[in-house]
Amino acid sequence: MCEKKYNKVAVGGTFDRFHNGHRKLLKTAFKVGNNVVIGITSTEFAHLKGNVEPCSIRMSNLNEFLNSHDLNFSIFKLDDRFGSTIFDEDFDAIVVSEETEPAAIKINEIREEKNMNPLEIFVISYVVADDGIPISSTRIRKGEIDIKGRMIK
Repeated sequence: MCEKKYNKVAVGGTFDRFHNGHRKLLKTAFKVGNNVVIGITSTEFAHLKGNVEPCSIRMSNLNEFLNSHDLNFSIFKLDDRFGSTIFDEDFDAIVVSEETEPAAIKINEIREEKNMNPLEIFVISYVVADDGIPISSTRIRKGEIDIKGRMIK
């Protein structure tokens, strides 16, 4: 296996109805980084998106996935879109979905205003469900698909 290029990598999200898109996001972060810092939206911040699982459930699902692998990570709650990436100079890169790429661009703008090095941005493509439409927590909440993107009859 090749040596990882980045020491400290950021990744964040709501991680509601933990699905295959979340798995791809995290696997990419661990592929490029030695140490992955994962921000999970707080219950208060997440409820802006609607009927989202409580943070404790989302964190438990995340830990279950992460602890099944030998990984170097830390998890913290996010109360905004940026977390510690806008003040911690040790970050080298960030992994985002196509949907959250604008937040990563804004993080770099803020970092540059503060004379901090910009982050290398890795954008993952959507994971699509069986119907060819991207898997999303919203679609799962609506009962259209399951966490693996299979259609619910």
